[in-house]
Amino acid sequence: MDKKKEMTKYYKFLLYLVIIVLVNLVGANLFFHLDLTKNRLYSLSEASREAVSTLKEPMTINVFFTKNLPVPYNTVESYLHDLLEEYAVYAGDTFNYRFFDVSAKEGDLSEKAEENRKKAQDYGIYPVNVQTIEQDEATVQRAYMGMVFLHGDIVERLPAVTSTEGLEYQITTTIRKMNNKISALLNLENKIKVTLIQSSSLDQIAPEVNLEGLDGLRSSIEKSVNELNAKVYGQLEFVFLDPSSESVPQETLNRFSRFGLQWPEHTRRDGVSVAAGNGIVALGMQYGDRTIERRLLNRSLGLTDRGLQEKFELAPVDEIKTFIEENIDNIINIHQEIGYLSSHGSLSLSPALPPQFQGMQQPQEMTLNRFNTLLRNNYSINNVDIKEGIPDKVDTLIIAGPREEFSDWELFQLDQFLMKGKSLAIFLDAFNEISPQRQQYGMQQPVYLPLNTGLEKLLDHYGAQVKKSYVLDENCYVSRDRTSGEMPFYFAPIIKNENINSRYPFMRNINELIMIKVSPVELLEEKIKANKIDTIRLLSSSKKSWEMSGRIDLSPWMLRPPANPEEKKPYDLAYILEGEFPSYFAEKPIPEKPKEEETEQDEESVEETPEEKPEEKPEEQAEVEPQIKAEKTVLTKGEKGKILLVGTSEILKDNLLDEEGNSPNAVFILNTIDYLNNREDIAAMRSKKQRFNPIKDTTPLTRNAIKVFNIAGLPILFILFGFVVWARRRARRKMIQGLFISKSKSEEKSS
Repeated sequence: MDKKKEMTKYYKFLLYLVIIVLVNLVGANLFFHLDLTKNRLYSLSEASREAVSTLKEPMTINVFFTKNLPVPYNTVESYLHDLLEEYAVYAGDTFNYRFFDVSAKEGDLSEKAEENRKKAQDYGIYPVNVQTIEQDEATVQRAYMGMVFLHGDIVERLPAVTSTEGLEYQITTTIRKMNNKISALLNLENKIKVTLIQSSSLDQIAPEVNLEGLDGLRSSIEKSVNELNAKVYGQLEFVFLDPSSESVPQETLNRFSRFGLQWPEHTRRDGVSVAAGNGIVALGMQYGDRTIERRLLNRSLGLTDRGLQEKFELAPVDEIKTFIEENIDNIINIHQEIGYLSSHGSLSLSPALPPQFQGMQQPQEMTLNRFNTLLRNNYSINNVDIKEGIPDKVDTLIIAGPREEFSDWELFQLDQFLMKGKSLAIFLDAFNEISPQRQQYGMQQPVYLPLNTGLEKLLDHYGAQVKKSYVLDENCYVSRDRTSGEMPFYFAPIIKNENINSRYPFMRNINELIMIKVSPVELLEEKIKANKIDTIRLLSSSKKSWEMSGRIDLSPWMLRPPANPEEKKPYDLAYILEGEFPSYFAEKPIPEKPKEEETEQDEESVEETPEEKPEEKPEEQAEVEPQIKAEKTVLTKGEKGKILLVGTSEILKDNLLDEEGNSPNAVFILNTIDYLNNREDIAAMRSKKQRFNPIKDTTPLTRNAIKVFNIAGLPILFILFGFVVWARRRARRKMIQGLFISKSKSEEKSS
């Protein structure tokens, strides 16, 4: 019997062992984990699953990471490993990843680690500086923390993965970008032209300005283009132009003229006379009507034997190759196209300075450089001049702070664009701020004039309006200075979590925003109901806000909250309207396109001269206006379109956005634009990385109560807990003593 029981134990052990092995095998193929985080930070989004499951060719990700990094970098590698494992589960056989060890062991770099480092550098992955603190001393360590994506012949890289913040978003957008890039390259009708324009006349002045490398520039760039051709399915074509020795089309010269050099007639040091001339050396890329140009001469001032003179240096070949590789995406337009209104005094995406001064620093409150960069990371931007119409390939048009009035013809273009089921993102300013010139004794305050661009009547017809006032709020940005103390800027409201509509996926996890010079956005309820328009309130101010209208003065030292609490209430600041909008021109005649004013040159060109007198046609052959014309139609009821309406354009400027797009303001803008473009899954994935969780506002009484509890309450609770434990032990001791006493008494009685 004992032997049988012992054998039964062995059988059970073997059975359990087999079950464990089978469970592990099933678990390796059927992936499952439980993510209890609020934002599901450790689970793939639907957009990531879709992107990786639709790979047309195998994708390989090589990860180069240094081991044993300090906090907080030590968690990045493990998180990345888990994330890539989950990608692999949903991708199947088309997705592979590998980690390469580039760490030195015991201070020495092994042959394998050295080989991996060389491979990383061949892919463009270089070590970054990581700060470590050991024994109260800060030191800097060089570490590899990069990823390389290989998909067909396409190579993309994330050179510095220093945080888990937004890592899934970066990986997924890279995968989608590479997928789109392969499809776009294989479907190109013509090749991408890479043009080197180099004037041979520059050889005359090259020795004087210490310019070297002109002789080998053509062969170096042509070699780089051939190397890149192997990665882009042979879709690049190298073109060389020399304006000094051959005829170059004027249109091409105009593209590169801003990179030209000019010199007067002079005599060189060796006595050779040099005639006055000019020359160009630059690089351009062109596909269809899309062009990108780059200067190849870097200027600097240097001290020579002739004094302070300009020096010129050619851009490095590796830098030129990188420029070509990185701009292939932009030139072939692999991203979804989005329109940006470039006319009517709208805010300019590009610097307003001439090319030669664009390197100069401009105030952040005047530029849209960061918005431009963030937008280009996700879309191909089409600058739209509405006078020429809106291209059909544009599905969303951004209108940011227009200052000039729209004609009826231009409003008609916008109206019919919306009727086609497309989207408008309107950042509308209620006032035009006019800054006065500097005076002898200080500066005058800006003047705010009400703006009427014509968009107001269009929006009014659809059921919304931007009021001619500013929203001021006690919950606002506060400037703190040691000398002047605290200065609240009431015209810069801070929008707290409770005033942000987080019911929609693209608005989740955006917990705090800041607005500047924002006007209230109001809905016209009767028109909204009559037109059956769905509305989404995105933002509103706090209950401590009020309006300023009429004479506007935003001087911080002059502003005071109203004493009457009844004058304060929340105001809506941004809405999305969605539905089948009725046309503003449904019962109106179609506006005529304004005729362009003829210039004096045009008028002179049509004047008759004796030598060029046109022949008079017979009366029967005279041209007459045709009696039958093509009927112009108006879309009176549109397909389902969307309008984003925000009462300010200030939130698009650099002082409210970050370069990486991680701030709540940047996420809000990008997410709403994604929603207009039916990319809500991307917006929801971007919102996952928002981990900024501000503490809710409380009353002074509540704050003091919490302080008292933290200071005195916890020690008191600890003391009370000690008394409870002491009392229970004392009671238990008495109970035990009582048992022994009663037992001894009973024994005495029995004896």
